[in-house]
Amino acid sequence: KGHIWFEGDDVTTLGEGQIRDLRKRVAMVFQGAALFDSLTVAENIAYGAAGATDAHIAEAARAAECTAFINALPLGFATRIGERGQKLSGGQRQRLALARAILKNPPVLVLDEATSAVDNETEAAIQRSLDVVSKGRTTIVIAHRLSTVRQADCIHLLEAGRIVESGTHDELVVRGGGYAALWRLQTGERS
Repeated sequence: KGHIWFEGDDVTTLGEGQIRDLRKRVAMVFQGAALFDSLTVAENIAYGAAGATDAHIAEAARAAECTAFINALPLGFATRIGERGQKLSGGQRQRLALARAILKNPPVLVLDEATSAVDNETEAAIQRSLDVVSKGRTTIVIAHRLSTVRQADCIHLLEAGRIVESGTHDELVVRGGGYAALWRLQTGERS
């Protein structure tokens, strides 16, 4: 129930052409990165970004901190991903999905548990990338790992589909409610 407004329009009232335009303005990175096994690394990054040049692809890879592991692959950007991305780790797949979103350069970026299945080093790399690519755009981060959202302008804690707390990380920790309890649990801090 409810409404989602995007640039003054209720998306539930948009026609098919308008929905298509809306989808072009949003990029999503999910927990399980969708990569295509028959495509190369470069083609996977450029998927959905018609006309992307090699320079654009390389810049998106750099922004997502992918360049080092891509260059270590047998054929670099020309390496085929392999069935379900088997040649890559989970973190590498996530960073390629983030590079794809960066290349699209949308006004809205949605990250749904994008760091849930990665190690701490990869999470830090993804977070550094997000700090750069989130500037000047609306970024919605859905996460259970609170370190992922710590720097957000506004955090909403949901319980049973309802917002029960809202604020910055510092405000929510000081408030001492559900968010603060989750933060203490995840970081091992004591009250």
